[in-house]
Amino acid sequence: MAGELVTLLSDLEEEKALQFVDQALDKGVDAAGLLAETKEAMSLVGQRFASCEYFIPDLIFSGEILKQIIQKLEPHLRKTQGAAKLGKVVVGTVAGDIHDIGKDLVVFMLDVNGFEVLDLGIDVPVQKFVDAVKESGSTVVGLSGFLTLAFANMKATVEAIKAAGLRDKVKIMIGGGQIDDQVKTFTGADAYGKDAMEAVQLAKGWIGG
Repeated sequence: MAGELVTLLSDLEEEKALQFVDQALDKGVDAAGLLAETKEAMSLVGQRFASCEYFIPDLIFSGEILKQIIQKLEPHLRKTQGAAKLGKVVVGTVAGDIHDIGKDLVVFMLDVNGFEVLDLGIDVPVQKFVDAVKESGSTVVGLSGFLTLAFANMKATVEAIKAAGLRDKVKIMIGGGQIDDQVKTFTGADAYGKDAMEAVQLAKGWIGG
């Protein structure tokens, strides 16, 4: 059965993919393994988008299928219910960007790995990030952005957090589209994550756990 979900999700076979997940879980297939397949599938979707085989509507559709799959996997992955949370993380897609596929996966993975996540949503104004850090006491902030135009707003958000006197109290990670060391330096972030699991590892390294 391994690999079939990769094909179904990357080919945008919504009904077949959801049926496959239900059947796999009924047979006792490891939910973490299925989650790993969704990661591989979304990587393929990204490659197809980059090569113009897929377009924005396909990207959005793949994200909707992914959300439904995650809802099915979540009860089987959640091992930390009732346990003390490792720490708080504020996450959001920066102003000017409405993409949430990557952000939602990061939020989910942080959550199942024991973090308390404050998801600010998409197209988040700079001040909303600042207020969220102040109100929550979070020591980690995740800025998401798929479009290159988001980089300027990532930078503006980091600068606003600094202007509010909070920069030395938080670690900031960025993620999304074409993020690299150059973008990290431009925005003033502490690190960037290539995927949701890297985001989890960064948070664990900063907060512990």
